[in-house]
Amino acid sequence: MKYRTMGKLGIEASAFGLGCMRFNGAASGDSTIDEQKAISLIRRAIDGGVTYIDTAYVYLGKTSETVLGKALRDGYRDKVTIATKMPSSAVHDRASMEALLAEELGKLQTDQIDFYLMHGINREKWEYFKSIGAPEFFDEMKKAGKIRYKCFSFHGPYEDFEYILQDSDWDMVQIQYNFMDVDHQAGTKGLELAGRLGIPVVIMEGLLGGRLSKAPDNVQALYDAFPVKRSPVEWAFRWLCNHPEVSVVLSGCNEAEQIDENLRIFDTVGAGIMPEEELKLMDDVRAAYLSRTKIGCTGCKYCMPCPNGVNIPGIFTAWNNVSLYNTDPAQDFGLRQIKEKGMGADKCIQCGACEAACPQHLPIIESLQQAWTELNG
Repeated sequence: MKYRTMGKLGIEASAFGLGCMRFNGAASGDSTIDEQKAISLIRRAIDGGVTYIDTAYVYLGKTSETVLGKALRDGYRDKVTIATKMPSSAVHDRASMEALLAEELGKLQTDQIDFYLMHGINREKWEYFKSIGAPEFFDEMKKAGKIRYKCFSFHGPYEDFEYILQDSDWDMVQIQYNFMDVDHQAGTKGLELAGRLGIPVVIMEGLLGGRLSKAPDNVQALYDAFPVKRSPVEWAFRWLCNHPEVSVVLSGCNEAEQIDENLRIFDTVGAGIMPEEELKLMDDVRAAYLSRTKIGCTGCKYCMPCPNGVNIPGIFTAWNNVSLYNTDPAQDFGLRQIKEKGMGADKCIQCGACEAACPQHLPIIESLQQAWTELNG
């Protein structure tokens, strides 16, 4: 296992961090998590050298922290640092933050949380956290020894990330990043900004929820033609760890074989070790994925709000994702949300307001109908 220094904190962490969001449910179907299997996987990772474990209050029906706490008995707690999170939906004042932290400490069976994160924030959520005194609460809990580091995980545009990162004294930040997200969310600009500020970065969604683990034909052909043979998973993790600003890459594992494969991969990675021909391969892989794009919608939302409630950019995002990564539309979370909220293209009356507003002059009406037909099989 390779270890990396976490920026200004100066502490060492395993390059592979175990994520506790994707454990399988119990075979009986009575639980969202198979406790004994999850405990076995967590301990297998730690025995293999993993020192960074990530969970959150809301993961797996709010059971993930409890199972992690059980897994860290018998001396395992002393071998790792724990990261968990405070969701904005669960707190509204000082008392609720105190109660939530106490609950999480109890579930994790520990007196101190190492990395405590404001969960999944953008500028709007950050302003909410400030309004209820969360930054001050985190600072006080650091002084009280209940948390070690004040952190946040981020989902939003780069502009929000830049603002939040410089609006408080942060110890660590967690971002979504992979070779397809170089210009999405915090992106490469955000990663490098954090690096310049000495703030360690933990990576989530390094495989885009598994979408980068199985390459479509045109991408696999590039991997197959390259003289060095690696799996799509290994290429993705190798590319991430090539960035010196990256401290830890999170990976959620459901099977012992996945733990073992990750341990092998993260024993071979390093910052700045990819030669030019490998970096060129990853650029070509990205281009091959992007060549599968269905429509050049940038998500600017000038077409919104639709008078009839159609989530136009959301539908186009789902359409592109299903095509790019050759995935099942039924498994696309964004598309499921659109259907549940009744914001599908079946509500379109072809009024033309969207096309008149689109700065790229996309054929939105025709494309919406095509997208909805393909996404619904």
